[in-house]
Amino acid sequence: MKKILSNNWMITCLILIPATMLSFLFFRFVPENSANIALIYILALIIISLCTSGYRYGIFTALFSVVCINYFFTYPYFDLNFTLTGYPITFIGMLVITLLTTTVTSRLKKQIAINAEREKEMEEAEREKLRANLLRAVSHDLRTPLTGIIGASASYLDAEDSLSSQEKRELIQNINDDSHWLLNMVENLLSVTRIQTNDRKVHKSPEVVEEVVSEAVLRLQKRIPDARFEVHVPDDFLMIPMDATLIEQVLINLLENAVVHSDSRLPTVLTISQSDLFTTFEVKDFGRGIDENRIDSLFLGTYSSGDSSDIHKGMGIGLSICRTIVEAHGGEITARNHEHGAVFTFTLPNSEEN
Repeated sequence: MKKILSNNWMITCLILIPATMLSFLFFRFVPENSANIALIYILALIIISLCTSGYRYGIFTALFSVVCINYFFTYPYFDLNFTLTGYPITFIGMLVITLLTTTVTSRLKKQIAINAEREKEMEEAEREKLRANLLRAVSHDLRTPLTGIIGASASYLDAEDSLSSQEKRELIQNINDDSHWLLNMVENLLSVTRIQTNDRKVHKSPEVVEEVVSEAVLRLQKRIPDARFEVHVPDDFLMIPMDATLIEQVLINLLENAVVHSDSRLPTVLTISQSDLFTTFEVKDFGRGIDENRIDSLFLGTYSSGDSSDIHKGMGIGLSICRTIVEAHGGEITARNHEHGAVFTFTLPNSEEN
């Protein structure tokens, strides 16, 4: 409290001293128009009311200003004369300005504080909603691969002697696939945690789009060797601000979803285009598409393919994290069906200002 008071008095002095010096300078060069000096002090009074809290600093400024005008800039100079005509009106006028300005600014500051608190509560509610969605998605999406790992390992342990080499290999392959799926889930969770710890902000630096796309495709092909992709990039050199690691994760999630959930043997097509303000990434598959009734819930972390035979039916959490990453970059992500499959599109601003 004492620190706030001292800061307010310091602000008051730092504004009044230059105002007085400016008044002397004005009075020296334009002595015949000294009435305008009151305007300098009124301006100082308004600034002090805006920069301080409470009425005392404005009232002090009004008293100080009236005394200075009377003592320094009103004949007889360097002499206080409270009987001058109009002096009480000047004092009352500046006091009224003080009270009005301080009242308005106090209400404005209070409203700003209320709005800031409300915005903070909304952000916290959004974080809680995201956490809840992630928890629901994690509990749903991790259950299937964990069940698969437990089932395959139990089968191997219980019937090791009676299983053929081919059957053993299939069980181990299933364990390996599910383990990679769990690893991908952990990478996704680490990505969103990285954003959460930075208050939903990301550290962006200029990155070459083609290199980021190439790295994402190469990483995914190591994970899914049979996956096929067609990548179309503009002839122009593209470099935009982004967190390359996070955007690679978005591309991997979208491309992997297209490969795993489309049930199509055709290549997944990734097309990059650029407009004046945004760069657009479009992932198109040629499969069964998306259930129209579930498009609205795709990015909430609760989506399921609805196919009980699909061991990787946890598409929702990856898409929820994609949305979090893209929105943290200042872009947006959407999904729709086309005539022969599904299209996922996200945009990134071409500059930090967008």
